[in-house]
Amino acid sequence: MTTPRTFALTRRLTAEFVGSAGLSAVVIGSGIAAQQLSPGDVGLQLLENALATAFGLGVLILVFMTVSGAHFNPVVSIVDSLSGLRSWRDTAFYIPTQIVGCVAGAILANLMFAQAAVTFSTTVRLTPAHFLSEVVATAGLIVVIFALVRTGRANLAPIAVGAYIGGAYFFTSSTSFANPAITIGRMFSDTFAGIAPGSAPGFIAAQLLGAAIGFGLVRWLFAEHRVA
Repeated sequence: MTTPRTFALTRRLTAEFVGSAGLSAVVIGSGIAAQQLSPGDVGLQLLENALATAFGLGVLILVFMTVSGAHFNPVVSIVDSLSGLRSWRDTAFYIPTQIVGCVAGAILANLMFAQAAVTFSTTVRLTPAHFLSEVVATAGLIVVIFALVRTGRANLAPIAVGAYIGGAYFFTSSTSFANPAITIGRMFSDTFAGIAPGSAPGFIAAQLLGAAIGFGLVRWLFAEHRVA
């Protein structure tokens, strides 16, 4: 028998799937467009990709935050549960939904630009500098999100998170993936925003470490603030 609670979870999972697919399509699609619009100018390509991602992510959060919380990111869901804001049952459903959504978005982006539906990336990204960058980028993302939550300013998340990720494209050598689901999704497009499958596990490990550091910083710095 279907219950109202089941319907509510289904709606949240739908929002996470659509939002994750949208994020992946924005990141990868804008990367493909940047390659086509600015051939030979990697700096301009990165700027175009970063701006599209910052704006697109902000809009997606704004649209879906009242439905599912607009995580689109397994580490955000994990920290949400660690903070007591969401049940672990929900997070167990959120994470695979986010991953599948990001893969679907990658395929959609490929098709929108007349690419093969799936082309595994050959861009090797994992170096010690990239690993450190992903730790920093993810820790910073967690601090931004949950500092706002703990201080009652979660309504500013669409602007703050979009701006942070847009900036982190440039102040990290990894271009700030900061998201295990999008890392997996970006394996499925051999284009500007792609990442080789062999580099993905290291990125994900760095993101998990960064999330743990970020969670620790939030608990220490905002210990006197009640979790909203």
